[in-house]
Amino acid sequence: MYPNGLEVLQFPNNQIEKHHPNGTKEIIFPDQTVKHLYTDGREESVFPDGTVVKLEKNGEKIVIFNNGQREIHTSQYKRREYPDGTIKTVYSNGRQETKYSSGRFRIKDKEGNIILDKK
Repeated sequence: MYPNGLEVLQFPNNQIEKHHPNGTKEIIFPDQTVKHLYTDGREESVFPDGTVVKLEKNGEKIVIFNNGQREIHTSQYKRREYPDGTIKTVYSNGRQETKYSSGRFRIKDKEGNIILDKK
């Protein structure tokens, strides 16, 4: 325990936890993954390869990959955003929409059949 209120715990497996006076917690795992737990319910994990996973209060999950891609998970859909501007969304009912950076737009039903392919 430090005079400023910071409490640091070190475990035999080399996991380190930092409990800050404001209620936030930082956990450093043996593989160097770092997880931040915020008092408002949000979480953020940073993995050794640079991938970042954010869990929002509303249940939304955002994954930011080190190659520039982003993935957003909600109860209604999962969306992957690519660095070139392409966006692919898969809805909970299985329907898929892909908006390509070229302007092309494609919709598939849950079986994978193309419903619309507009260029």
